[in-house]
Amino acid sequence: MSYLDELFSLRQKTAVIIGGTGELCGAMAVVLAQAGAEVVLVGRDQEKAAARLSQIKTAGGQGYFIAADITTRDGLQKLLTMVIEKSGQCDILINGAGVNAPTPFLEIPEDEYDRIFAINTRAVFLACQVFGKYFLDNGVSASIINIGSMSGVIPLSRVFTYSMSKAAVHNISRNLAREWATQDIRVNTLVPGFFPAEQNRKVLTPERVDQIMGHTPMKRFGKPEELAGATLLLASDAGSFITGQEIIVDGGYAAMTI
Repeated sequence: MSYLDELFSLRQKTAVIIGGTGELCGAMAVVLAQAGAEVVLVGRDQEKAAARLSQIKTAGGQGYFIAADITTRDGLQKLLTMVIEKSGQCDILINGAGVNAPTPFLEIPEDEYDRIFAINTRAVFLACQVFGKYFLDNGVSASIINIGSMSGVIPLSRVFTYSMSKAAVHNISRNLAREWATQDIRVNTLVPGFFPAEQNRKVLTPERVDQIMGHTPMKRFGKPEELAGATLLLASDAGSFITGQEIIVDGGYAAMTI
């Protein structure tokens, strides 16, 4: 292999991508597969999974789909058991499932709050517990990539509960990075800027798009494939000394003030 192939190679690795049927995590799954990893797409939509797996196969990769309840410990334990039975191992975990709602703060009902936190925060917490125990018990040199949000870094309007839930994800990533560093388990947060996807289309009104563009030096939205470099860096040995970090891919949004 060439130097770059060896540095970023994921051959003989298995990556579990929770939320892998979505647009951004689906694109990340393709990248991991192209780097040599066997990818496991976890989600609810088998049709979307089939389309993504076809893309992965066309790109020369390999993977499969598992439908799982990621909001319960039992569901995640069953997921891990199925992965180990089928693949024999797990080396990379990506927590990327997410939901959003544009409800004004004073009108947010408790059931909406609970639903967003169950998927965006509780599921990440439980997945890190279940998979983290497997990594620790088996001495796996692992990478956990939690998908954060720009709203977890900089307060944004109209996504109050989503922002709170993602800020918690950023925090648990840093805490686990510190906790597991000596066991060679790296935990980082990948922070996409504005990439049109299922969970944010509800709030992307023309007025809001103008505001976003006015605050983004590159003056455009991100493309899912532009997460490739950061994904490979965090998943591979190229990022072996990177842990507890927020890797922001945002076209300069976080660097902008006035």
